[in-house]
Order: sequence, then structure tokens, then C-alpha cells
Amino acid sequence: MLSRLIGLLVLAGITLGLAQNAAAQNEDWTRPFPPFHIIGNIYWVGSYDLSTYLIVTPQGNILINTGVGDTAQQIKASVEKLGFKIADTKILTATHGHYDHVAGIAELKKMTGAKVIVSEADKELLETGGKADFRFGDTPGARFDPVKVDQTFKDGEKLSLGGTELTAHHHPGHTKGATSFTMNVQEGGKTYRVIIANMPSINPGVTVTGMPKYPEIGKDYARTFLAQKDMKVDVFLASHASQFRMHEKYKPGDPYNPERFVDSSGYLASVQRLEKAYLDQLAQEKARK
Repeated sequence: MLSRLIGLLVLAGITLGLAQNAAAQNEDWTRPFPPFHIIGNIYWVGSYDLSTYLIVTPQGNILINTGVGDTAQQIKASVEKLGFKIADTKILTATHGHYDHVAGIAELKKMTGAKVIVSEADKELLETGGKADFRFGDTPGARFDPVKVDQTFKDGEKLSLGGTELTAHHHPGHTKGATSFTMNVQEGGKTYRVIIANMPSINPGVTVTGMPKYPEIGKDYARTFLAQKDMKVDVFLASHASQFRMHEKYKPGDPYNPERFVDSSGYLASVQRLEKAYLDQLAQEKARK
């Protein structure tokens, strides 16, 4: 009886800790952050932690990720503060379909008339407003305004606009359609390979040996780690500022420096760290069976 009571108290403490951490994280999701030039035609227009990337081309612009619903107006303001027009947005896409990255997409589509183009495997997730998610589908707080997807892509396919070409890399696990994007940027006579990575983290409550709505999740994570470790990149960007240590590398007002986010070793170390967490969790789950 005593051991059961202790177990319940420990579980309650863990749950409270997770809730407190989530609340703190949510503040960073909506906390404004000044927009800035990253490299080439790529700009940051996201919040303090949630990445939104503006890619500017002569034929219109691309926005990758749209934050939570409340950040759509912040994104608009950031785009305009940089001297661009939100109405010039032609493509809206995302690294994956969780609410903290796509909850503003419906509002931005109405605002701009842009096409929503996402991974084929996350199409249902966006069109159901999160209800189709294998982990958070029954969580009201993870819902968002549904949006009609105009076009989808698969692994290796490209998004092209105004001379800029993004290659989509299907990196499933975090969601079924999680995607990283790569592109080449010319700057100062050099070519930089840029990745906007969807890092394969594992959310609380996910079992990597299989979920009822995602039985192959473990195999997908394993394939993603293999693929990401094999990628050759220069500039490391990701879905969250914290994932590529943005605030350690850049402070508001710092002068423009195209080398600022060159971090191939940091990218690889981050992937390897997440892979270790996956393998540790996989072993623990198998040991309990």
C-alpha cells in the first residue's frame, strides 16, 4: 500500500512538472521576437521559440511554419517590419502538423490567399484541425482551425518559386508527415547548404514500440535517424529556436553575419542525442513487455 502511495505521489509530481514546463514553454511560443536576416533570402519572422521562416523570391514569398493561432498577426507584423508584404506570400508550408507549428495557417491563408502545400502524410492532420493526430487527436488543447490543403509533396520532391528550390525530406516519427527542408544559398561567393530540420523528438505519452494509430512509429523513427545522420549541411535551422540554440548564437541588434548559424557538428550532435533518447526509450519499453 505504501509503495503504491509513493508511486502515485511520484507520478503526480512528474505530471505537475510536465505541466509547469509546458506552461513556461507556451509563454516562449507566443513571446514576440524581433525579425532578422538569417542568410541569403531566408529571414526569421517567428516568436521567441517557434520558428517561422520567410523565404523571399522575385515571384513571391514562402512561409515555413505559422506558430500558434495568436502568432499569425505577429508574423504579419514581422514580415512588414522587414520591409516585405504579407500579401506577397504564395506558399504556406510546415515542418509538421502539430498545433504549435500550424495553428496560424488557416488565418494566414485567408490573409494572403497563398497555397497550402504540405507533406502528403500530414494532409489529414491539417484538414481535421489536429483531430487525426496519433497522439494528440483527443486533446482539445492541441486542436486548431482546420485548413484545406491545396497540394502535397512526398519525400525528395521540390517546392520551387522564383528561382528558389526547397527539397522536402520525409522524416516521420514526430508526426507521420514530419518534414525537413534543404536548400542551397549563395552568399559572398560561397554556397551554403541550409537545413530547416524537423528534429525527431519524442513527445510525452508516445510509445515507440507502437501506438494504436501509428503501429510503425518505431521503424519510422529509426529510418529518420539514419537519414538525418547521413545529411551534409552547413547552416542548421529547426522548428524551434531552442533546437538549434538560436538565442546563444544571435541577440537582437547583432550585425548580419551569414556564418552565424553554420553548425554542421551541432546538427549532427543534436540528431545523435535524440537518437540515444529514442534507443533508451525503446529498450525500456521492450524490457517492460
